[in-house]
Amino acid sequence: MNLLPKSHKEFSEKDYWNKFFKKRGNKAFEWYGEYLELCAHLHKYIKKGDSILITGCGNSTLSADLYDVGYTNITNIDVSEVVIKQMRSINANRMGMKFICMDALNMSFGNEEFNVVLDKGTLDALMPDDLEDTVQRIDKYFSEIKRVLKPSGRFVCISLLQSHILKHLLNTFCDRSWMFRVVRCHEAEEKNALDGDGSTLPVFVVVATKFKEMPKLILEACMAGEKMQRLETTEELKACIKSIQDTAFVTNGLAKTTLDGDDEVSLDLMQPGEETPRYTLYVVDQKRSQAINKYAVFIVPQGRESEWLFGTAAGRRQLQDSARFGRLVVAVLRRGHLFSSLDAVKDELAHSAKMLAPSGFTGQIPFLSLGSDVGRRSRVRSGGSALSGRYVVEDVDVDGDTHRRLLFLDNQFLVQSEAKLKTVKRKNKMKTVVDFGHISLYHSFMCVGAQLAGTSSIAVLGLGGGSLCMFLKKCLHNPRIVAVELDPAMLDVAKTDFELETDERLQVQIKDGVDFLREEADKGQQYGAVMFDMDSKDRTLGLSCPPPQFLENDSLSHVKKILSDNGHFILNLVCRDTQLQSNILGTLKQHFKHLASAKLYEEVNEIIFAANGSRAYSTDVLEKAASELNALSKQRNLVKDKCVDLKDFLQSITIIS
Repeated sequence: MNLLPKSHKEFSEKDYWNKFFKKRGNKAFEWYGEYLELCAHLHKYIKKGDSILITGCGNSTLSADLYDVGYTNITNIDVSEVVIKQMRSINANRMGMKFICMDALNMSFGNEEFNVVLDKGTLDALMPDDLEDTVQRIDKYFSEIKRVLKPSGRFVCISLLQSHILKHLLNTFCDRSWMFRVVRCHEAEEKNALDGDGSTLPVFVVVATKFKEMPKLILEACMAGEKMQRLETTEELKACIKSIQDTAFVTNGLAKTTLDGDDEVSLDLMQPGEETPRYTLYVVDQKRSQAINKYAVFIVPQGRESEWLFGTAAGRRQLQDSARFGRLVVAVLRRGHLFSSLDAVKDELAHSAKMLAPSGFTGQIPFLSLGSDVGRRSRVRSGGSALSGRYVVEDVDVDGDTHRRLLFLDNQFLVQSEAKLKTVKRKNKMKTVVDFGHISLYHSFMCVGAQLAGTSSIAVLGLGGGSLCMFLKKCLHNPRIVAVELDPAMLDVAKTDFELETDERLQVQIKDGVDFLREEADKGQQYGAVMFDMDSKDRTLGLSCPPPQFLENDSLSHVKKILSDNGHFILNLVCRDTQLQSNILGTLKQHFKHLASAKLYEEVNEIIFAANGSRAYSTDVLEKAASELNALSKQRNLVKDKCVDLKDFLQSITIIS
């Protein structure tokens, strides 16, 4: 039998409730949890000696439970004669507890008669909308509550706090004669989820305390844990509650459905009072026929979040496929926070993990990770500039080694520059220095192009931490390297934190790369290699590297002009838009006869080699250059074995033209 109303409007109708309680008989109906879920909050704001009025009591057992633990001065009212008669009979042995058929909008009690007015879902039932007649009735209800409450009395309201209800509560009780507090009741939510279909709505306890006029408005909230947060404006509170409700909307949807295809959902988890997320959770699903296990949470250690497997949607999809879970939540620990242990992280994520579980999942949630700790992320420096925004240099542990990374905080999951650190003995003392032989995979591919150019001048547009430039300087035969960097702050970072060494063989020019290309072309300068390794600040184009102006015809014409006859243009292309990538290759073909591409496995980077010389690209030519680079880097003690994995490199090569 369907006992739910056909429309929300019926919630406020007396006839509806009489019919409702006749159908249910004596079985209690608990809208927002029972005493066990609510008691921790109620005991904080209600004393055993208080005179308590429960409005819209229905057939809830809440008043009986309160009575049985010592709250004996309780008066219950409801508009339904049926339920009042039922409740008098059920509670006949609870001497002194009253059940009165009365309209809460027009109570017959005297002024200042109660210490507490307790409302469990009554306001939500009375206010299904914010139409004029509804608001007028709620104004009467609130006026009556204010009237019957004693000074220092509390209006305790358990509600879902729909936006129109919250707005009217704030308009009525948020002035200097009331202290207004909102607390989230996780216990009631979890109970509702277990009793229902797994989904739930956030339940809140509102406590409005009546005072004489105070010097200022007191507005507080506790949405997680025990810490109460003092807020300055009602708009802050509205935003806080809306964020929780929006998240519940998403998690309820995820509990009932499976994400299609390559879709994923991400959620940020914040601590009360903090402005930056503590965690980011990515939810990934796969077809159930492919899954062995139903659900798990994977905790990414600090410092590993920028790796392809964890920092990209495609990587997270592969992680899930390999683990073969129907649903995998990938939890990233955000910088700027302290994480004491893996167990502490599991405890913090436990509630959210439950909320994101797929329908039908029961039992203990498996928490997976790469090891037994949360990893290490140590800040070396933080700063900012007008050009790059806020940035951070930090040391992280990766597979037993320490890596130093430069990241721009507006794109925290993309490493701008990286260097491996090593310990050496100098003057009988151990010292940590940059290992210049360790370069990223895409930099090693770019260096193959530089090796093709032989001993000559190299222009590198985009300095970053200087890792690419320092490797070229130390590996190749006496090259002359000109690095071009737009942001002077990056030069300081490269020198101070990544040990960049500038001299006659490695010079840095602080200027716009577009201007550099034009000026060098005008002067007739020649380079054996021109390398583009610049980050784009515009995240809306699907093109992360390089900035789009460097792929326009004028810039490419200048590159073509400053390259020597057998020179090579090496482009680090990071493009997520397949049509845009195709258009870029089409533009490059207009300027260069020979094109080859090396697409990095498990990375978005694609290294483009372009030239106009007499010798076309072939796998043999590129393999020979990679082999020579390996020999040189080993000869100069930059690497123990090789710089480029020949097998991986050759498998990634595509000859375009």
